[in-house]
Amino acid sequence: MSHSYVNKAIPKVDYKALVTGKAVYTDDLAAKDCLFVKVLRSPHAHALIQEIDTTRAQMVPGIECVLTYKDCPDKRFTMAGQTYPEPSPYDRLILDQRVRFVGDAVAIVAGYGKEAVNKALKMIKVKYEVLEPILDFRKAKDNPILVHPEDNWKSLCPVGADNKRNLCAHDTCSEGDVDEVINNCEYVVDQVYHTKANQQSMMETFRTYTYMDAYGRLNVISSTQVPFHVRRILANALDISKAKIRVIKPRIGGGFGAKQTVVSEVYPALVTWKTGKAAKMIYTREESLIASSPRHEMEVHVRIGADKDGIIQGIDMYTLSNTGAFGEHGPTTVGLSGHKSIPLYGNAKAFRFTYDVVYTNVMSAGAYRGYGATQGLFALESAVNELAEKMQMDPVKLREKNMVREGQVMPAYYGETANSCALDRCMARAKEMMDWDNKYPCRDMGNGKVRGVGVAMAMQGSGISSVDTAAVAIKVNDDGVYSLMIGATDMGTGCDTILAQMAAECLDCSIDDIIVHGVDTDSSPYDTGSYASSTTYVTGMAVVRTCEVLRDKIALKGAEYLGCSVDDVDFDGEKVVNIQTGESISRKEIGNRVMCANQDTLFASEAFTSPVSPPPYMVGMAEVEVDKETGELELIDYVAVVDCGTVVNPNLARIQTEGGLAQGIGMAMYEDVVYNAKGKNYSNSFMQYKIPSRLDVGTIRVEFESSYEPTGPFGAKSIGEIVINTPSPAIASAVNHAVGVKVRELPITAEKVFFGMQK
Repeated sequence: MSHSYVNKAIPKVDYKALVTGKAVYTDDLAAKDCLFVKVLRSPHAHALIQEIDTTRAQMVPGIECVLTYKDCPDKRFTMAGQTYPEPSPYDRLILDQRVRFVGDAVAIVAGYGKEAVNKALKMIKVKYEVLEPILDFRKAKDNPILVHPEDNWKSLCPVGADNKRNLCAHDTCSEGDVDEVINNCEYVVDQVYHTKANQQSMMETFRTYTYMDAYGRLNVISSTQVPFHVRRILANALDISKAKIRVIKPRIGGGFGAKQTVVSEVYPALVTWKTGKAAKMIYTREESLIASSPRHEMEVHVRIGADKDGIIQGIDMYTLSNTGAFGEHGPTTVGLSGHKSIPLYGNAKAFRFTYDVVYTNVMSAGAYRGYGATQGLFALESAVNELAEKMQMDPVKLREKNMVREGQVMPAYYGETANSCALDRCMARAKEMMDWDNKYPCRDMGNGKVRGVGVAMAMQGSGISSVDTAAVAIKVNDDGVYSLMIGATDMGTGCDTILAQMAAECLDCSIDDIIVHGVDTDSSPYDTGSYASSTTYVTGMAVVRTCEVLRDKIALKGAEYLGCSVDDVDFDGEKVVNIQTGESISRKEIGNRVMCANQDTLFASEAFTSPVSPPPYMVGMAEVEVDKETGELELIDYVAVVDCGTVVNPNLARIQTEGGLAQGIGMAMYEDVVYNAKGKNYSNSFMQYKIPSRLDVGTIRVEFESSYEPTGPFGAKSIGEIVINTPSPAIASAVNHAVGVKVRELPITAEKVFFGMQK
């Protein structure tokens, strides 16, 4: 079946604005004369504020207010943008007497102009009682030093959290007797893998503009992925009614999960609520690097066993996750490290997956593309590559014997069946593109350099099953033009475009006839937000359902105007035709006629939630060149083949894949967060925290193997997160094939490779 718009490379609906620099972002919308908000940040990793003197700061000309913990509600909340009741514990105050990491908020200063605010920040005098911090996440559980000793800490969901044990979450699940199964295996790998806290490093830093409207409501314009969650979080934090808050999401300059946490919103909101005056907060890059919501650092212990034929029999994983000072996304990211890695191996007879998420005195973590699956897949895929080496088997062959296939029930994936799975075809295609058989395991280039190849598989989900909900609304305007109102957030991913493509497909009209209206919590239908790879799959289905209902309404109205029964008409997208007589009325005419003497609204709004989360799959292959003298490595070629069901827009899917791979390559080779012995974060600029440019990622080649997902719109699954997961294990394996060095702690740097070769 050929489509007019779906599976076509339609340019983004907002491309003209973007390429001409006309796109409007949060800071463009802020009033010129609004208050400028900054936060005084703690120099200590763990301390109690004994005294705080703001008198001199308040005397600086242009300063409106200086707020401390005494000016804030004593009501705990979470900044995690999650569905209510949130699994993340309520462990924060806007300002607290206890500071829990270097960079934690101590006071809020608001004034006219940056100079005045920066001057006032220097004049605040704080006397701290410095406490011993817990900085090593391996020692945090049941440590006598408590990050959250307070009595009003609370956990709304049974996630195994206990603040008196520094535990943000704990769980275990298993099938079969994994110890017995692994002990009886011919080949066993038992190793620990360590991934660091990575920064999302989106171009637009965190920023929020707040003002009171004429009706006494707090209006919040923010660069966020989760407008509806922001409304609830702010109502909790300020202890006011949700009805008093309106959140508007303009254009976003990237999010990658960072903006699924309310990083900047509470500070200007408190200022505006207290003073009645408009305020804005714009994070500097330094603030974004030291006090934001990076990926959770995880240490994953993997035991995996295979029989003599190479069939993987048992997988045992234990993940220790570092949530940092607060529990944002702590209980939810960690599950993906096992539930989005173990199911790749469909023949396993037994598995066990256990995790602990601990509080420590470093910057708190949050959501980042891949959301825990990235960390788990680095561990499991590296272990599988080590297993192949032990068996002296090609790691591609090992995977071909063990990978999950269409129609199989996936282990550790909540009993779900792989209804659509082209993983086998992805592997075959990647192998061909890389010329794997000729390049594996390595080739000596004769100039002191060796080239090695490595492979990894990955999976993700499409939305959170039985949780994520999306609704859209479509109305018919004069001239029969449609307005598509969505609550999902386009953060550069192009969801406004693909949802318009689906609507145009369903309504048989031109994409130019669909006006996409972005998010305003007052007028948009409810959507949980843009995260968990949910938009194409979940919001896409809401579009399909809404269009079906609207088509029926248009047909009914057309039949009324034609004076016949609705059973006698057909709506082809442009006109309603009486099949008996051939008489017709155009959509344009219907749109104009309903503006006068009419009892029916040509408007539809439907919601969708899914009991399943069909995984997209992917195979990644890397070719690296290692200098035997220095250990320096260069990525020569990266090949990716993705199964995301039906590709809705091949161009947008391709650039999402390339972008995700670049981030994954950065995680594998460059990005490192370094703290000193007292918990100060040294990775506070792009001079220290290295992210790759286009020149650093080598050649990236992307192809798609489509499958058909029966529960998705037009057979589509998600694309957003799957793409970041394969570089770390594939590059690590390529380095090992080249020079025999196994790097189990990211990033894979020249010094680690060099010292590994010396051993």
